[in-house]
Amino acid sequence: MSDPELVGYSTQDNVAVLTVNNPPVNALSPGVPQGVAAGVERANADEAIHAVVLIGSGRTFIAGADIKEFGKIVSGEKGAEVSLNPLLNGIEASEKPVVCAIHGTALGGGLETAMACHYRVAVPEAQVGQPEVKLGIIPGAGGTQRLPRLCGVAKAAEICASGRMVSAQEALESGILDKLVEGDLLEGAIAFARERAASGEPPRRTRDISDRFGDKAQYEPMLAGIRQECAKRARGMTAPLKNVEAVELAPTLPFEEGLEAEAKIFQECLFSDQSKALIHVFFGQRAVGKVPGIAKDTPLLEIKQAAVVGAGTMGGGIAMSYANAGIPVTLKETDQERLNAGLSVIRGNYESSVKKGRLKQEKAEQIMSLIRPTTDYDTFAEADIIVEAVFENMALKKQVFAEIDGVAKPQAILASNTSTLNIDEIAAVTKRPQSVIGHHFFSPANIMPLIEVVRGKETSDTVIATSMNLAKRLRKTAVLVGNCFGFVGNRMFEQYQRQAQFLVEEGATIEQVDRVLREFGMAMGPFAVADLAGIDVGCRVAEENPDQIPDGARTALVACQLYEQGRYGQKTGAGWYKYDGRKPIPDPEVEALIRKSAEDAGIEQRTIGDQEILERTVYALINVGANLLEEGIAVRSVDIDMIYIMGYGFPAYRGGPMFYADLVGLKTIYDRVQHYHNVHGLWWEPAPLLKQLAKPTGSFSHFAEADAQ
Repeated sequence: MSDPELVGYSTQDNVAVLTVNNPPVNALSPGVPQGVAAGVERANADEAIHAVVLIGSGRTFIAGADIKEFGKIVSGEKGAEVSLNPLLNGIEASEKPVVCAIHGTALGGGLETAMACHYRVAVPEAQVGQPEVKLGIIPGAGGTQRLPRLCGVAKAAEICASGRMVSAQEALESGILDKLVEGDLLEGAIAFARERAASGEPPRRTRDISDRFGDKAQYEPMLAGIRQECAKRARGMTAPLKNVEAVELAPTLPFEEGLEAEAKIFQECLFSDQSKALIHVFFGQRAVGKVPGIAKDTPLLEIKQAAVVGAGTMGGGIAMSYANAGIPVTLKETDQERLNAGLSVIRGNYESSVKKGRLKQEKAEQIMSLIRPTTDYDTFAEADIIVEAVFENMALKKQVFAEIDGVAKPQAILASNTSTLNIDEIAAVTKRPQSVIGHHFFSPANIMPLIEVVRGKETSDTVIATSMNLAKRLRKTAVLVGNCFGFVGNRMFEQYQRQAQFLVEEGATIEQVDRVLREFGMAMGPFAVADLAGIDVGCRVAEENPDQIPDGARTALVACQLYEQGRYGQKTGAGWYKYDGRKPIPDPEVEALIRKSAEDAGIEQRTIGDQEILERTVYALINVGANLLEEGIAVRSVDIDMIYIMGYGFPAYRGGPMFYADLVGLKTIYDRVQHYHNVHGLWWEPAPLLKQLAKPTGSFSHFAEADAQ
């Protein structure tokens, strides 16, 4: 049934105006499509009406379907909307011209609705697109069949497979739009609708357009190129190729048969594990910002100015993040030489962006002017937040916090960029532990989208809430975690890396381990990651925290030897691999070192299969994640998933380690963890929570939901 409040009906002389009013983004929730169809039917029944205009209220046209409906379909919930096609086909069948007026965005089902109209006009700033691929699906309401009828097969395939936003100008030039409206959109759309009605021509139905597909001999090679790009850009994902497959059917099938074929592919994708995972990620990115126990009306501190201590790789990237957000930031180093070196790197980053066309020169200079270099604390009293980004050493961090505690204004937030160290121990050297918090940025800090916000035992709700809100201003996702060694991300990653090193000591090759994890979908293999981050970084953290290795536990032997030899990774041209520029090359010297170390330790090397490599790395992540959930360091399993997808390159189409575990089955995971515990001992002690949930209905997500209630 339609809801008149969701879709308003009004008239301007002989034109009916249908206004979608479903804030905030006019999603196609139940009632909206029905309301549009009912409005078109009403206009057709009224002899005084000659044309129809469909427009959105508020800040956008229709930004897409209601994603919650997809979950209802998969779960078989009664009443879930299965197909919009009957409603959209009804709109397209109108005997009177229907003109869609687009401002903001027309995305997904919004663009499909627009294409079911006979004509499309838009403001120059509008954008359109079919981003369904980002949810692991294809357009399911005619998008893959109507779009190529407007802009051609190759263009439609590229738009659907990439999920990118298309500007109004590009959409006009490619045939998706019919006109750009300068000035008032509604007035322009009504004028256009009257012109079409007065022409006496029958409405132009998108389904009937057949002269825009393009020449098969020309678009087939282009589709092959798109498929190659999909395999490279979206490695491991099935939806991009399914989008190309569906679009390619458009010129070969009658329209109704094309819709049927599209529906089959849509259903196949929607019920896949990849789609379930990507929908989980979609909602997860929104869920992590809602922190249980922190009231919505918690007062926020105003952040007008920032300061960063340390102009190295992390400090410089953090300073850029603030400047990019328009927040003036003071950047401090101990001496002018180090400060100049840090500024040179920052300036080089902006110059590179200008050369690549991502930033205009004037904008780069304006942003750079917001970074104020200094070698003293003279101006730190002006800062609303001070971020410490010095070397990962507790004594040094305590020294810095004692210094900034003495110069910061009373209400300033004092944040540490530590990736492993105890926030409470750092806060203890200040007179304001309630103002101290961890802001663990990921490298490069100006690019990576994640911040682990680490709550100390005395950190105030206001400081937490301000930190979560500040991350949005910095265009990053913040995930709140508790205080322990490595917090969530690095505590889990330590075991992942440890198992990778154990595997090569036991007989796997470095290239094999990296290949298996890349094929699983990780952005990089564990040894390539270690070489990129710096073997010295991990070894120095281990030296700083010897108590993290339990008595009698096996330790990784080779990494420390590489460290002692000065093989730190890419920055020294050699680590686990040798490097020709950034290209990794297997190194026989490291292979010999591994064999010798294994022999000295009495480890008998053997052939290790890919499945064992996958289980011992990924299941290790899951087991530690279960401990973090039970300890309350991670509030929800989705928090862990978002940290790993956004900070560690875990494939989004697998939903994160904890969602992946739910898909595999916690009984299966537990049985394999127990097996490795029996074989390898201490590091594989099954997490009590994993053991508790190891049953057919057990899942980390359900545990977290129940725990939060």
